[in-house]
Amino acid sequence: MKLYVYDHCPFCVKARSIFGLKNIPMELIVMMSDDEALPTRMIGKKMAPILEHEGRFIPESMDIVAYVDNLNETPIIVGPRNPLIAEWLSDATDALYRLAMPRWAASPMEEFSTASARASFTRNKEAIIGKFADRIADSSTYIATINEHLRALEAMMASPGAVNGTLSEDDIHLFAALRAMSIVRGIVYPPKVEAYRQEMAQRTGVDLHDGIAA
Repeated sequence: MKLYVYDHCPFCVKARSIFGLKNIPMELIVMMSDDEALPTRMIGKKMAPILEHEGRFIPESMDIVAYVDNLNETPIIVGPRNPLIAEWLSDATDALYRLAMPRWAASPMEEFSTASARASFTRNKEAIIGKFADRIADSSTYIATINEHLRALEAMMASPGAVNGTLSEDDIHLFAALRAMSIVRGIVYPPKVEAYRQEMAQRTGVDLHDGIAA
């Protein structure tokens, strides 16, 4: 199996996570941020992630999660969801992306290894959140907001290996968000949240970006 991704992409992290959680091997292929030809050739449009398996191309992160989770007829993403987690993710998303997008664009990630790829990402995302320089200048406000959200999340953590106690789709979504946050220096993870993101990084095989945080 081949999984086509961008390193920064939270949706790609969701697809990557199920392979690690189930210990299923795959070839990870990082696409350039401005490469429209490759994904278009596979699925007719620019999008990530994309799973290639047995001549078939599967887009959409949660479709990939479901497909891989059911490959050997022993799914592991079986726990009930907590609507409070979905609400938390919705509340935290705006501040998260305003912090993460400018930092992704300035990072050494493979998908931004050419000037044109970096410029394309910057142009597209600034059209959504405004000038990156302005968002960087506002960082302290957004970080304070994220830290407040994380304190609220701490009370919801059932265990380091599963936010609700049993692996569920909430874990796929939540870890992707926490991994996206890891590009931001200054975020404070309460003890249970920190234990969770470290445990999930180890189990999924998806590295945190603490080392390149800015």
